[in-house]
Amino acid sequence: QVQLVESGGGLVQPGGSLRLSCAASGFTFSSYRMSWLRQAPGKGIEWVSTISSGGGGSTSYADSVKGRFTISRDNAKNMLYLQMNSLKVEDTAVYYCAKGGERGQGTQVTVSS
Repeated sequence: QVQLVESGGGLVQPGGSLRLSCAASGFTFSSYRMSWLRQAPGKGIEWVSTISSGGGGSTSYADSVKGRFTISRDNAKNMLYLQMNSLKVEDTAVYYCAKGGERGQGTQVTVSS
């Protein structure tokens, strides 16, 4: 079955960086478009970014993270990444790796001084 396991979250100061990883299994990873979602405390799920299948030549970002976050994938390793730079307090959330309507358990990112 599909498994998506996120890692790399933690506590970081405003302006800092984190790199999230997602280990995917149970499906042909390279064949699927993949996304990152997040859920801030007390709020609904928010789409963050999507990368196309195959070589990942097409990416898209929410306006709130554009220019600060970079999504990438390594099909040889079945891994999805999210490089997050210039983090803001409002980026605090649980971040999820997603394949269609399926997502992992999430990894907590807390941005605080």
